[in-house]
Amino acid sequence: MSMLDWWMQVLGIIIVVGPFLLLVGLGIPPLLSVKLSERAVSRSVQFVTSVGLLAGLGLLGLMLSTGKRHVPIVLAHWVDIPDYHMLLKIEFDRLSVPFVILTFLLCGTISAFSAKYMHREGGFNRFHMLYALFLTGMIVTSVSGTIETLFAGWEMVGLSSALLVAFYQERPAPMRNGLHVWVVYRVSDAALLLASIWLHHLRGHGNFDAFLGATPWPDGKTILSSWDALFVGVLLLAAAIGKSALVPTSGWLPRAMEGPTPSSAVFYGALSVHLGAFLLLRVSPLLDQSLLLSVLVVVVGLTTAIFAALFTRVQTDIKCALSFASLTQVGLIVAEIGLGFRYLALIHILGHGCVRTLQFVRAPTLLLDHRRLEDALGTRLGSQYAPPPEEAADSFRSRFYRWAMERGYLDAFLVERCVRPILAIFVFCDSLERRWTDWLSGTRSRRTEYLQRHTGTADDLP
Repeated sequence: MSMLDWWMQVLGIIIVVGPFLLLVGLGIPPLLSVKLSERAVSRSVQFVTSVGLLAGLGLLGLMLSTGKRHVPIVLAHWVDIPDYHMLLKIEFDRLSVPFVILTFLLCGTISAFSAKYMHREGGFNRFHMLYALFLTGMIVTSVSGTIETLFAGWEMVGLSSALLVAFYQERPAPMRNGLHVWVVYRVSDAALLLASIWLHHLRGHGNFDAFLGATPWPDGKTILSSWDALFVGVLLLAAAIGKSALVPTSGWLPRAMEGPTPSSAVFYGALSVHLGAFLLLRVSPLLDQSLLLSVLVVVVGLTTAIFAALFTRVQTDIKCALSFASLTQVGLIVAEIGLGFRYLALIHILGHGCVRTLQFVRAPTLLLDHRRLEDALGTRLGSQYAPPPEEAADSFRSRFYRWAMERGYLDAFLVERCVRPILAIFVFCDSLERRWTDWLSGTRSRRTEYLQRHTGTADDLP
């Protein structure tokens, strides 16, 4: 191993280990009843993100100077038996390195913003601990070299996102919306897990370099047949739909705005909302193998962009309007991936993430400045949208407006056609089990259901 290769591996390990150390450093003290100061917490986050950003830029410089496009690092062999392998592997290429740099850059920016925005907030340390969990998950997902490693990071991002949506535990709406986000993520995670299981069934491993081709991204060629590529690709597309709020799961995105503005900015404006597109970019050789899969990706992307553009125009909350504006761009990015414009999609993600983060951070003071401008002008500012023509039928206008306000009735459709039938089956099975256990015990067998519930927040628990 040459000195340059050694430095590349060292920088790669620093990129991955740093967020893990931050997560441990912020997560262990509360378990020991040690409360860290706000200054110590914020400086720790900024230090780790700064070191990670410098390591990512250094690795990018070394790769450009040496002409290397692929730097794999095998950290451990979990399982190594004949016809079955499971690796803990990370890799740095033209896709993962830009995403790592974007993650550290935006997370560092938002951490500096949240140090003042969350100042004297009761859950300041809890927020940053979950923020560290999100940062760790994003880095693991970005540099994963196997689908099981990607799944681990994918789960960290989903867990931190749902918990931060439900950050304000004293109000019922954040808790309810956090649960809604978590349920959608569970379906997305199940699709990704099924894809991982099927790949292990086909090839005995989940190594991206093995079944997507050893050629560096995006020039790889999969060894899977067209039908296997279609089946695995549909499962991965389902995972991307849930994670990036693509149609028909777009309804959870405005619900996620219940969380603090810093988390909304970095999650649903910049990074987490692009994870579905990142997954499709990572497995893009599957799209080249199956024309039908590429068509499905384009249809989902364009449909999402059209729906989100219509929903954005009727939003009355600035964060919801920005979230649907983000979703419009994500839909276009997904369509670009399906059409084969991989580098264009990557550049689109990088630029859109930076711009949308700035808009979300600016959102809390935008309305105040808007009112000050109106006071200075002495009149109301006009709308940027022209009024509809008078000859348009009032019934059509009202129905279309209501359709957009209800987000295309996507939530109602999912509840009526998917959630209620499954819930009815579970309730029926639960009633059978309840009758059986009550008959065997001769009394009520579920005494925990009659205990008094805790009505406070998690911070109030002893």
